[in-house]
Amino acid sequence: MPNESAAARRPPLLWEQHCCLALEKSADVGELARYSRPGGSFVSVNVGHAPHGADDVTGLIVSRRERIAADDRLRLAASVDDIDAAGRAREVSVAFDLEDSGPLEGELDRVRHFYDLGVRTMLPSYNTRNAAGGGCLDEVDEGLTTYGRALVRELNAVGMVADGSHCGARTGLDLCETSQLPVFYSHSCMRAVWDHPRNITDEQVRECAATGGVVGITGVGIFLGPNDASVDALVRHIDHAVDLVGPEHVGVSTDYPFDERDFNAMLEQSPELLPDCYTRWGPMDFMPPECLLTVEGALLARGYPDDAVAAMLGGNFRRVAEAVWR
Repeated sequence: MPNESAAARRPPLLWEQHCCLALEKSADVGELARYSRPGGSFVSVNVGHAPHGADDVTGLIVSRRERIAADDRLRLAASVDDIDAAGRAREVSVAFDLEDSGPLEGELDRVRHFYDLGVRTMLPSYNTRNAAGGGCLDEVDEGLTTYGRALVRELNAVGMVADGSHCGARTGLDLCETSQLPVFYSHSCMRAVWDHPRNITDEQVRECAATGGVVGITGVGIFLGPNDASVDALVRHIDHAVDLVGPEHVGVSTDYPFDERDFNAMLEQSPELLPDCYTRWGPMDFMPPECLLTVEGALLARGYPDDAVAAMLGGNFRRVAEAVWR
């Protein structure tokens, strides 16, 4: 059967599993309204990573919650029901993620603390080894530590999704083995398509899918190709992931930084902060919300059926949230 016409079909939910406002209380949360679309939108916003302590992250989240609650275009999402209600009201629903377990400061009971503040996803490690496990930029990744495995079990118990993005390959595989619930690679591209250390292997994709989880293809140019943040480049990575595990385990998640200009200026001034595989093409290119909103049409034009497109745009991430969030 041919796809329904655009006028006849209800647009599916868009689920942006990871984007970045500046990690400052003054950051404009109203930027998140750029994800608005008729079928409803959910956005997970980063609230901290390796350098940040528990008090810093707590203060930032409290400030963000207040600003989101005051914006009638946005709605805090504690549950999947909140996301559905926001979609009906044409609001963008919002929750938070942590890109590193460092803000726990070794205290596993803080997983519950952050969950109660709206954090729904956490990475054990960010690029380099920490107390939980290895990072994607480590020369040797020894995998999850004993503490890291305890962290994954606590994430499962609380209802927070464990995320392998930025982790080393061995750590990511250990995460999938340890978790009793579906996991994410929330914002990761395919190493078989573009050989970058931040991208994940086919084995990682398959093991994530085996948990019932989802790989979110990210819109960062240097991970998609030679600094190519185009929809065509994104779809090439989607095609490879679908060939490996089917459309039911694939999503889109741009990693878009709303402070893109400041981020690139910082790298220009201090290129030593990241290795050459990040900086060799000059300023990084990113896929903004407006470009992400065109991915649905690109996938339909590629011949993907409506149900597969709806799953990849948001249904798959929603399914995992429904299974994991408490």
